[in-house]
Amino acid sequence: MSSPLKLPERVNRLEELANNLWWSWHPQARALFRALDYPLWHLGGHNPVKELHEISPDRLEAAAKDPAFLSLYDSVMADFDADIKAKNTWFATKYPEALPGPVAYFSMEFAIHNSLPLYAGGLGILAGDVCKEASDLGLPLVGVGFMYPQGYFHQHISADGWQEEIYEQLNFDEAPITPINPVPHSKWCRPLVKTELGGRPFYIGVWQVRVGRTNLYLLCCDVEGNSFQDRQLCARLYTADQEQRIQQEIVLGVGGVRVLQTLGINPSVWHANEGHSAFMMLERLRTEIEKGASFTEALHRVRATTVFTTHTPTPAGHDVFPITLVEKYLSSYWESMGINRETFLELGRQSGTYDQAFNMTVFALRMSDHRNAVSQIHGKITRRMWHGLWPKLKEEEVPISHITNGIHVPTWVAPEMSRIYEKYLGQDIFQRYDDTSLRELVLKIPDKELWEVHQALKRKLIGAMIERARQCATERECRARQILAMGALLNPNVLTIGFVRRFTEYKRPALIFHDVERLKRIVTDRWQPVQIIFAGKSHPADFPSKQLLHEVYTLSTQPEFQGRIAFVEDYDMHMARYLVQGVDVWLNTPRRLQEACGTSGMKATVNGVLHLSVRDGWWYEGYNGMNGWVIGDDIEAYDPGKEDSSDAEALYRLLEQEIVPLYYQRDRDGVPRGWMRMVKEAIASISPIFCTRRMLKEYIKRMYIPAASRGKSS
Repeated sequence: MSSPLKLPERVNRLEELANNLWWSWHPQARALFRALDYPLWHLGGHNPVKELHEISPDRLEAAAKDPAFLSLYDSVMADFDADIKAKNTWFATKYPEALPGPVAYFSMEFAIHNSLPLYAGGLGILAGDVCKEASDLGLPLVGVGFMYPQGYFHQHISADGWQEEIYEQLNFDEAPITPINPVPHSKWCRPLVKTELGGRPFYIGVWQVRVGRTNLYLLCCDVEGNSFQDRQLCARLYTADQEQRIQQEIVLGVGGVRVLQTLGINPSVWHANEGHSAFMMLERLRTEIEKGASFTEALHRVRATTVFTTHTPTPAGHDVFPITLVEKYLSSYWESMGINRETFLELGRQSGTYDQAFNMTVFALRMSDHRNAVSQIHGKITRRMWHGLWPKLKEEEVPISHITNGIHVPTWVAPEMSRIYEKYLGQDIFQRYDDTSLRELVLKIPDKELWEVHQALKRKLIGAMIERARQCATERECRARQILAMGALLNPNVLTIGFVRRFTEYKRPALIFHDVERLKRIVTDRWQPVQIIFAGKSHPADFPSKQLLHEVYTLSTQPEFQGRIAFVEDYDMHMARYLVQGVDVWLNTPRRLQEACGTSGMKATVNGVLHLSVRDGWWYEGYNGMNGWVIGDDIEAYDPGKEDSSDAEALYRLLEQEIVPLYYQRDRDGVPRGWMRMVKEAIASISPIFCTRRMLKEYIKRMYIPAASRGKSS
């Protein structure tokens, strides 16, 4: 443990600011820490807690006497206080009496910033964006998740193209977290609540993360009282072992409810973000029965105040546990609730069958009255998938609605783009960026100015990639082949396509290599060349996807593709910002009806990047014929081989006949006017709609307020 911080009195609130992730989506706050000591800020991965622990006392004293720094400091702290203490927020003004208690938002992962690497992908990114938007809107919300000391893995690609997973222990002294029940004279946490797991006592500690005015509570298993094995239960995110997985989900659900009770937090609405956290409904059911309610009455009360969001469009993607594990870990529950085994197991059985599996999504659907998918087309698929739970209803009447996901724009928009928006759309744009009436102002942004900003962002991206390649060469003694594959020869003047997402078969990362010779002709054209950047991780236990990553990486290292195709290893939130801000085209090629929503393309669009995608997920709603491109048609059921051939042909044809010529068609001033028309149309038509501000307002109106209202009357 490092020694306590000693800051000059004049700037002593820097520690408070560093420990509230509000700074992560406010440019002036980031500029403050950057100005404090830029080398430390840069080398520390933009982590102000780490920066303050490593900065020299002399540098702090100098900053405390620097008029320019103090002016910025005072301005940032004034904005911070105004934001955190504001009484006239959007929610307080619009719905002053709607929620007697906060929304409790349970999620297996939360991605707030790369200084707290507790996330694997899109589910965590969405949860983090929800926390930030709740703070911005003034929605009372508390997040409940896990503290994973080893988080998700760092990715290295070996010289022969295989993914290597590197796990690193989180340095708690350098993370923006606070123990709720600290060990004396330490930053570690002591147990806060006690529960049971498989008949043995189990203790849970809690870390608090401040996200603006939103509090996030992360459950910790590594506390006194637990065995060594139990302390390791939550060491890593998404274990492949089923028994460990059900234990994690019981701790999150049951333990999370008990933590909120211990902290005196009484939610009026309970929101389960995917089925991983559904056992929180079980603990609430037990609590209601303990208070004297019958099983039927308790079910009614829990369902009335529960919101469940499902993100998985394929049956194989849902958590299903064997009955033997359910009996081992949950038999005490049905005994304490006064119900028999079959009544309990029926809650998690699909379609009322007596099979030997307990489906967490089925359980969540049966335990909630407010259910939603995450895009229009995903809603249709979800109603079809779970029609058997409501056999007497028509498919379109199945009570599962949809609220399309969105992104937290202030987090993902580049500062350079922010300045453009503030200049032409108004200084208050980030308080009203869901306003669709801004369209005409967006279309009036000067082409040349927008183009020059984007070119600068592309240079930043390529610079960041070259820096990583340099680090690989100096720190890991990478071979020349690896350095070239990491993008050392990329050219910022070349049309750049990004394929950036989790590596798995249904996302088809190798589709663009379907006809290798044709692709070579496209990327190596003398007058209109193209370059492609790949990035993404394979799940450690998903060996087919690792093989797929190996194939893509190997192809990218062929001599003909060197300088034209690159692979960015260890894709994280930090590199994600460079990528969504710096490429020209965002490529998305999932198999149809297998992408629930997807949000990375939304992040790209707000930065002036055009979307090129199969018409699935959010793009089914977002595409209007003028704001990007669609690969193939909308046929729902394809033979996979035919689907690949048809989509690859459509992709090559779009590149050859539309995308590449349009990008290189320039006016005398070097600006591609046709391209910029599409960019501005994309920003105008997509950004106000596919954002968390619109999304969370929908949840408030359609889910949270009705659930809270039913809770009052139940």
